[in-house]
Amino acid sequence: MRAVVLRAGQLRVREIADPAPGPGELLLRVRSTAICASDVHFMDHPELGLNDPTGRSLYDTAQDVVLGHEFVGEVIGHGPGCGDQFPVGTRVTSIPIKLINGGADGAHIIGQHPDSPGSFAELVVVTEGIARAVTGDASDDAVALTDAFAVGEFYVRSARLEPGEVPIVIGAGAIGLSAVAALARRGVEPIIVSDYQADRRALACKEFGAHIAVDPAERSPMEAWREVRAERNLWGAAVVFECVGASGLIQRIVEESDMGTRIYCAGGWYTGDTLDITTATRQGVTLQFGGGPWPQDWYGTLGAIVAGDLDPTPSIGMVVPLDEVPDALDLARRSAGPARIIVHPNGDHA
Repeated sequence: MRAVVLRAGQLRVREIADPAPGPGELLLRVRSTAICASDVHFMDHPELGLNDPTGRSLYDTAQDVVLGHEFVGEVIGHGPGCGDQFPVGTRVTSIPIKLINGGADGAHIIGQHPDSPGSFAELVVVTEGIARAVTGDASDDAVALTDAFAVGEFYVRSARLEPGEVPIVIGAGAIGLSAVAALARRGVEPIIVSDYQADRRALACKEFGAHIAVDPAERSPMEAWREVRAERNLWGAAVVFECVGASGLIQRIVEESDMGTRIYCAGGWYTGDTLDITTATRQGVTLQFGGGPWPQDWYGTLGAIVAGDLDPTPSIGMVVPLDEVPDALDLARRSAGPARIIVHPNGDHA
């Protein structure tokens, strides 16, 4: 098969051996897959994959790693011991985890381990037990975005917003848009979104349900929050969803926060960061890092997409073939491209 291969720090599109499904595994022909910021982080921070105590990821410069973990495909083969719930031709997606020996020996992140090649390829292997058939009219591209939008669902569910609390979403990239969408689906109003890029702010408001857009180059989103709560007599705590991951940003949010602010750190930190605990204590903030999405968020997001209750496709600004993935990943690295870039490894589907 053709695949985008990471080896010795370099990306190449080339032929590699077809993956073979093991016991309880399905072989899929990839119909659509999405580029994620974590693909870039895995490439750019190999130290995290060299010393992952969980064993879920492994960056080995001497082995091929096929990236990609947001996908939908068509069943073309079964490993030993598979049941009959996914006949050949079934459209299938999965949480991007491959269980090893049914989970007895842990799991790999699909696309972040040499032994679990990802979806930037014509074929991918998934675990039957956690896969789901995709029925209905939802497009392949919409289904491929399930994983990203499940992240926003997880953080919004975790926040448990109360009446009078106003959310602030920092960053309107892939994860920020997913947080806005999860808030809007719950009928939360108003939703403040902050991003330096005007097109992303407009996208968050027009397509995903944000109400107030802030350019942080012009004013602080916390300042906008204070104005909104005074105008609308909403005196609950600020609930911040940080969806950027820039060094020093959490410290700035803490410094600008009012007492009792809750901060959900969805951006991800791959180079480390520091936080003044004294300031955080004085401000009385609560911070949550990572921890999701959980299966309930992932499968719930898939269900919403299939049912037509959530349409993530307005976030897509580019669709590319395999040969253009290296350049598209560089766009994602520089935050110079659209919020989401889709890959069709086997060409476009009707």
